[in-house]
Amino acid sequence: MSTSSAETRTPEILTETEFRERLRELPPSAKLVAKVLETDAPLSQGRLAEESLLPDRTVRYALNRLQDADLIESRYSFKDARKQVYYLRK
Repeated sequence: MSTSSAETRTPEILTETEFRERLRELPPSAKLVAKVLETDAPLSQGRLAEESLLPDRTVRYALNRLQDADLIESRYSFKDARKQVYYLRK
């Protein structure tokens, strides 16, 4: 049985300074989504759009940027397994 490096990868633990430095490089929409997640997580994409008052498309873009920077993680919702919920890696 073969395992890929993605399956065995353990997430890097970020210090507060490292987290802020990575976040600093992102667009304002990603910063706003991160701030919403900081106060009320985990949230689905739809709830993030409601809480941040951003359009769905902008929230999707922000989530992609945050995931690319390895600042958030996602899992399936316990309430509705069809939805992903997002939370900060802090």
